[in-house]
Amino acid sequence: MKKTFTKLFAIALLTALTLTGFAVQAQTSTDASTTSTNTVDKTGSNSNTSTKKEEKASTKTADADTSWKPLRRLWGYTFGDFYYDAHADQATGVRGAETNYNGVPTYRNAFQFRRIYLGYDYDITKNFRAELLLASEPSANTGVNGTTAIQNGDNLVDNKMAFFIKNINVRWMNIFTGTDFVIGEMSTPGFALNEAGTNGATSLSETTWGYRFIEKTVSDFHKTNSYDVGASLQGTFDPSTKNFGYVLMVGNNSQASLLAASNANTGFYKIFYGDLWAKVFNKKLVFDIYADYVKTAPATFAMGPQSHNMIKGFVAYTTPKLSIGVEAYSQQISQGVTNTISKLPEDATVQSISIWVKGAIVKDKLNFFARYDSYNPDTDFNTADTYTVNTNFSSYNPTVKEQFYTAGLDFTPTKNVHFSPNLWLVDYKDQRDPATTGYVAPDHNLVYRLTFYYVFGK
Repeated sequence: MKKTFTKLFAIALLTALTLTGFAVQAQTSTDASTTSTNTVDKTGSNSNTSTKKEEKASTKTADADTSWKPLRRLWGYTFGDFYYDAHADQATGVRGAETNYNGVPTYRNAFQFRRIYLGYDYDITKNFRAELLLASEPSANTGVNGTTAIQNGDNLVDNKMAFFIKNINVRWMNIFTGTDFVIGEMSTPGFALNEAGTNGATSLSETTWGYRFIEKTVSDFHKTNSYDVGASLQGTFDPSTKNFGYVLMVGNNSQASLLAASNANTGFYKIFYGDLWAKVFNKKLVFDIYADYVKTAPATFAMGPQSHNMIKGFVAYTTPKLSIGVEAYSQQISQGVTNTISKLPEDATVQSISIWVKGAIVKDKLNFFARYDSYNPDTDFNTADTYTVNTNFSSYNPTVKEQFYTAGLDFTPTKNVHFSPNLWLVDYKDQRDPATTGYVAPDHNLVYRLTFYYVFGK
């Protein structure tokens, strides 16, 4: 058996060597033939060598896309003010709970950060991108005599500023043509999405307004989710030009909060976001339509699940010299309040509109801006009745109408650095009858500010 195996192995080896010899001889003959041909052809072009070089270059180009540069970006921005509270609402701390100056007394003045961002973007591959964003958005300590420790607005119990995780997600770009899939904690399409270099929107209301460092958009001001934990599809209908697009998202409705597993608003219900946007007339005219819907935990067992949903529209005409924008929304809060006279729950309808204008005074150096918002928390409010709040929608107060004003200048000594003197004013009007217990006469908050804002890494 051993001898038989040895003979077979020897035959196989001999056959392999013979075939190799024929291959080498054939190659040598071919090379000689080529050399002979090239020697005879003296017209100035070595066609065989040229073809080989072209094939090699073509193969190299196909193997490596040198146009793609992986993103590795550490970035951030900061804004804050030196503010002077010229007049505080007489019901300080009761009205305007969603504002940055809630509870700040008249004549208080201070230097204050309102936002600090630190982000990192990383391309895992050409089609996968990771994002991490840390944020600190502190509030002034408005405890008694400024000594009581508070824990809100990213303030720690010892009154130090703290970072929290605002965004952390992975993006699968072009999961199908013109559409990205994103999962994790991310910006919602409510107003804040701005995803340059992707298939996400870059023309929603916050980006187009362009003065987030002065104030939030009207829907952000009144606590619509600007970010959430969930998954989304962000796409364009025309990938080559990116003039028309959409966003679909489902989220926890928890933002960055780690709510208890027993909380009915985490795990039982989800919020659904949808957005359609368009840029026409050479991208000068921007349209955006947004909607969301979420069920929430019932205020009482007998009441059953509650919900709130928003429909919002935004349109803007933008040019380097002058831009004008209008944003308006209607929000339905089912069984949002209970009428203490009839003892029955009632739906509440919130309506709001924001109008702004901005433009250039000196190109790339000095701009101006102005904005007006009107907010009605319950269009069906009966002044003769009183109401208790059922909804857990953040900071909702059905009794107070608000009108907001801001205006100022924006000085940019160099790119990404801004200094802005501005005024900030909110008027409050109680919808209840003056004879109602707890009624507060109309009043306002007026703050003068010197705002600074700078961006790095972008």
